[in-house]
Amino acid sequence: MSTTHQTRTGATLDVDHTDVAYRSWLKEAVRKVQADANRSADTHLLRFPLPERWGIDLYLKDESTHPTGSLKHRLARSLFLYGLCNGWIRPDRPVIEASSGSTAVSEAYFAKLIGVPFIAVMPRTTSAEKCRLIEFHGGQCHFVDDPRTMYEESARLAVETGGHYMDQFTYAERATDWRGNNNIAESVFRQLELERYPEPAWIVATAGTGGTSATIARYVHYMQYNTRICVADPENSCFFEGWTTGDPDVTCDCGSRIEGIGRPRMEPSFVPGAIDRMMKVPDAASVAAVRALEQAIGRKAGGSTGTGLWSALKIVAEMVAEGRQGSVVTLLCDPGDRYLDKYYSDTWLAEQGLDIQPYTEVIDSLLTTGEWRD
Repeated sequence: MSTTHQTRTGATLDVDHTDVAYRSWLKEAVRKVQADANRSADTHLLRFPLPERWGIDLYLKDESTHPTGSLKHRLARSLFLYGLCNGWIRPDRPVIEASSGSTAVSEAYFAKLIGVPFIAVMPRTTSAEKCRLIEFHGGQCHFVDDPRTMYEESARLAVETGGHYMDQFTYAERATDWRGNNNIAESVFRQLELERYPEPAWIVATAGTGGTSATIARYVHYMQYNTRICVADPENSCFFEGWTTGDPDVTCDCGSRIEGIGRPRMEPSFVPGAIDRMMKVPDAASVAAVRALEQAIGRKAGGSTGTGLWSALKIVAEMVAEGRQGSVVTLLCDPGDRYLDKYYSDTWLAEQGLDIQPYTEVIDSLLTTGEWRD
């Protein structure tokens, strides 16, 4: 019946696309993803040792204890639930993601959990250990030589295969419930309830998609806390320049050496207006910080943890200089065993032309004298 005839006669158009088999599959897929959250205990809040006389507590939210070993486990779970509930992820069709590693590891895990193929589009320079983990979870690695082409290649593969391009860089900030529901921000504040400074002066995050900083900042504003949000950006990333200039079209010509963070363009999930402060951290400082972390607490971590920790220590130094007490929180994003051939390799540092000694001395000076000698 034509629309014209329907308008004339008042007949009701009725098209029912109900697919009973698909709805049954969808229900079971969502159950499996939600069950993973039920099985996963909350991640720990670790203390970085500082001199007691300062009256300052520095914490790291240890996201490396998730089943897939990184902060991106939370994001991948949210993205899968978002894609499933929107009807975008379908049985037997691949999920495709543009990722430099950790998100792809976590998404490969959830794809295997619900029984769909997974393809990670990533730079050829991605660490071998991350590639191994993606394949361990049943994913396929699809490499590109230029990191800036990951988006287009992912979209092309989705069209070619009939799959779904997850597009973490667009959907990260909207897939997560920033008002609560045990998101990372709510978890941090709950864990601080019995500490001497339960409302931190600062929370420091790093940005890959921008979704984590958006979630934390929105939650802080929603709950009316006085906590301020700082985002630490590595070299070869445009977030800092885009934020300071207000230019959403700023780009960077090469990829970040600090895997998992830093982007060549301003990503849609990065919400500049929600945060208070940004720092541009030299890559050598990030490496010096993760090595200092190992000396302090006996744990290796990835380079993105070092980027955030360097900024957090700088904030601590400011508080010491001003005689302020309180707490600061940053993130332990993923374990260092994924980067033994990079951030823990002196050979790799030499190849990259990175000298961490001056930054190591800055951290040592802070922890012994309370002074930041940058």
